[in-house]
Amino acid sequence: MTWFTGITQILLVLALLAAAHAPLGAYMAHVFITDRDTKVEALFYRITGIDPGSEQRWRVYLFSVLAFSAVSIGVLFALLRLQHVLPLSNGKGSVSADLALNTAVSFVTNTNWQAYSGETTMGFLAQMAGLGVQNFVSAAVGLAVAVALIRGFMRHNSLFIGNFWVDLTRGILRILLPLSVLAALVYIGLGVVDNLTPDQIVHTVTGTAGATQTIPGGPDASQEVIKHLGTNGGGFFNANSAHPLSAPSALINLLNVFLILLIPSALPRTFGIMVGSRKHGWAILAAMGILFALSLSAVIAAEISASTPAAQAAGAAMEGRETRFGIIPSAFFAVATTMTSTGAVDSAHSSYSGLGGGVLMVNMMLGEIAPGGVGSGLYGMLIVAIIAVFVCGLMVGRTPEILGKRIGRREITLASGVILITPTLALAGTAVATLWPGTMDSILNTAAGSATLNPHALSELLYAFTSAANNNGSAFAGLAADTPFFNVSLAVVMFLGRLVPIGLVLALAGSLAGQYTAEATPGTLPTHRPLFVGVVVGIGLIIGALTYLPVLALGPINEGLM
Repeated sequence: MTWFTGITQILLVLALLAAAHAPLGAYMAHVFITDRDTKVEALFYRITGIDPGSEQRWRVYLFSVLAFSAVSIGVLFALLRLQHVLPLSNGKGSVSADLALNTAVSFVTNTNWQAYSGETTMGFLAQMAGLGVQNFVSAAVGLAVAVALIRGFMRHNSLFIGNFWVDLTRGILRILLPLSVLAALVYIGLGVVDNLTPDQIVHTVTGTAGATQTIPGGPDASQEVIKHLGTNGGGFFNANSAHPLSAPSALINLLNVFLILLIPSALPRTFGIMVGSRKHGWAILAAMGILFALSLSAVIAAEISASTPAAQAAGAAMEGRETRFGIIPSAFFAVATTMTSTGAVDSAHSSYSGLGGGVLMVNMMLGEIAPGGVGSGLYGMLIVAIIAVFVCGLMVGRTPEILGKRIGRREITLASGVILITPTLALAGTAVATLWPGTMDSILNTAAGSATLNPHALSELLYAFTSAANNNGSAFAGLAADTPFFNVSLAVVMFLGRLVPIGLVLALAGSLAGQYTAEATPGTLPTHRPLFVGVVVGIGLIIGALTYLPVLALGPINEGLM
């Protein structure tokens, strides 16, 4: 694939995102501003006993999120353990307890880390009623938390930040479900498999007597759409979005990237409309765009350079890539999936160059804020903006304010907690894994029992725990993670990496909502101009660089310079 073709494909996706930005962003703002319920929603509220007119304080909102997440984990865990006695199991047995726990936590936290092969482990009911349902609701939870934070900026002298159950319902029924239905029809029309046909055993054409191959089937198109649209990740098949039944063409590959970036890139518009300052929405979008462009340029440059002997012999770094996609679209997909909380992959990240794979790790280490996951990307970037305005206020001697809300000790403490929890989990988990007995046996490109922790092996562990802590879910794919240690430790990291930041963000929303909104004066620090956008980008990069630089130097940077 030529440079021209690859860049043209990227520009096409970006043009489609630009066209969808304003209408989708405005529609989502309307969804969460209007006080009118649809007939379906009203019926649902009557059945469940929800009062859509009531609002919640941040502690009640957080309790609702935690209770919903706990129940979801329990139900999904039970479904996986009892899969063998349920209908549509497609002959699959019960999932082991530690793997079921890991998978339940993974999908409820929007991480979608998979320590199993989808087509050999999960039956159709588990995929549809278990994993597929969580793809919708986990994305809607992130969207609800982002909207709650926006209300913190919108309101003044208020104790309330909305109703979690209403926000969750509207996010699913008005945004995620309609878009998924439309996209699934397109995917089916373009050849993505979607059926309830059990695995088919066919005779191969190799001429070998008795040679057979198992051709899997299943409701993949519907799962494929929401896994991208909800920035969930995971995969119906083990090969994920590189599987020919999930992505039969380069066009589907580009549509996957479009869906991954669609809602997160439109949310800054939603933010600008809801707070009554579209210029602030443009500022957030500009910061996201700059970080995304820097990452994409770096990965493409690293992968196109063909610096290794194997790559030079092939003319490009094609190891671990699908030939029907090519290097540049694969790099585009990899950057999109690591810049958002999407664990889907269409190429083997472990096969990227040392520096290219390092950039993919840094994308997650930044907090996946450009544009980030559904909801989580927006509130992550707003946290960075709050820290940036606090730093700027200290440097120029002005009171740190953003959208008329003062950033005091309580606000900066909560914001700092959000950015510190994920690196703490990622680095601590990696450190423990390097010392845990038998860990090296799980690294597929290191000899079993080897006492040597080479740079790539360290990168495998670092990537896994960084992915879990940031609720991404992708992997270097050189790690055999289906062991009791990894299943339990990664489940703990995923759980804390999702719910602790959410708790801090909701506390911040409550603190901001309780303030009076101050009018802008000549002394107010502008937080929408290009200079501030540059500061936000710089703060975002500095936070990731300073926190992770030592371990990056031992892993991907060391490997890239070898």
